[in-house]
Amino acid sequence: SGSATGRVAALDLGARRIGVAYSDSRRTLASPWGVVERSGDAARDHAAVLEAISEIEAGTVVVGLPLSLSGASGPAARAALTEVTALRALLEPLGVAVETADERFTTVEAQRSLTAAGRKGRSARSVIDSAAAMVLLQAWLDKS
Repeated sequence: SGSATGRVAALDLGARRIGVAYSDSRRTLASPWGVVERSGDAARDHAAVLEAISEIEAGTVVVGLPLSLSGASGPAARAALTEVTALRALLEPLGVAVETADERFTTVEAQRSLTAAGRKGRSARSVIDSAAAMVLLQAWLDKS
């Protein structure tokens, strides 16, 4: 999985927001970075993602693929793959590897842990998005 050094960033591609998380340079711990609010302009959104990734100084980006529970790739996964292709075109020339990972349970996990921590409602949405990216990244780091 890419070069095994340097930070890894994770993206949770939501319809309204892109949750972003990052790892430490030893690739052991994931932390939430924040969210990129979607503007309705994919190029602008991807430029904002690029900015986040260069700020994080990530050498690898893991994008969550929303497969259906059966593991099939439905419309959401196809939309995510289209976005992954666009992100690869932007990032790979800069030496940043782009990988995908199954994120079927990350939002649920993130919601569960945040509800346990006592955050609820709308204000928690963007926190949930970056926490979902963090859960996805932590699972990826633990497997790597």
